[in-house]
Amino acid sequence: RGYIYLRSEYPHAHRTLQRAILKAEAAGLIGASVMGSQHAFHLEVRLGAGAYICGEETSLLESLEGKRAIVRAKPPLPALQGLFGKPTIVNNVLSFAAVPWILDHGAQAYADYGMGRSRGTLPIQLGGNVRRGGLIELAFGISLREIIEDMGGGTLSGRPIRAVQVGGPLGAYLTAGQLDVQMDYEALAAMRAMLGHGGIVVFDDSVDMANQARFAFEFCAKESCGKCTPCRIGATRGVETMDRIIAGADVPKNIAVLRDLSKLMTDASLCAMGGLTPMPVLSALNHFPEDFDRTPSPRQDIALAAE
Repeated sequence: RGYIYLRSEYPHAHRTLQRAILKAEAAGLIGASVMGSQHAFHLEVRLGAGAYICGEETSLLESLEGKRAIVRAKPPLPALQGLFGKPTIVNNVLSFAAVPWILDHGAQAYADYGMGRSRGTLPIQLGGNVRRGGLIELAFGISLREIIEDMGGGTLSGRPIRAVQVGGPLGAYLTAGQLDVQMDYEALAAMRAMLGHGGIVVFDDSVDMANQARFAFEFCAKESCGKCTPCRIGATRGVETMDRIIAGADVPKNIAVLRDLSKLMTDASLCAMGGLTPMPVLSALNHFPEDFDRTPSPRQDIALAAE
């Protein structure tokens, strides 16, 4: 039995998948007798409530079982004890989508796309301050600059690019000087960044990177499953620390707290939700330190003293 886990915010995708399943059943490709054999394989779509944490495989399994989506401790691994205690394979839809093409054209044909250890193609989601956003499927190895400037048309505002976040809301921020990096797992990892699901968000020179760092903590605080303390409490303390930095309160001391908190979350969180939250925070701090050097106004001084 197989399940496709889909966010409820995608009704068009839900309808499309349902039609595809019915067609596959009618053709005998899935169902009680796969291609006339004695093997059965039933496939169904299950809708989730949109929790980001369900991108983590064990949280997804909890949600499929009708429970609150919280991370499971490992071991046991899902391959040994997964959905309803049964051995379960959990893969991203991109992995499954590549299988038919590989079976049809061969492994070497697929490996001819890409570079290094990153082979095949990746759907890239281009958004933010860009003229032409959208979904682009490309082979690994294309540069970030080519994607943004040649395919995206540069910034919508017409202002210079200052920062680009790669890899989703927990991905690192890269500078305009790093746009020639190749889009593959190893090249980005060497820059302390990650490719993630291929999300790219462009920011022009009007962006405040301290506020972007705060957003990373705020996002984690909202989306955390709450099971482990480093993620649940760390994200909330991160928001509070960033608020003090943005207000200009004892900035050097609070930046030290920020770095210490980031190390704790990276090392001690149960899953990648809390473990990766410091990536956008520290990249913003390291690449754009001037945005964290705040001088409070007299009015802010009065407010901070009152607190």
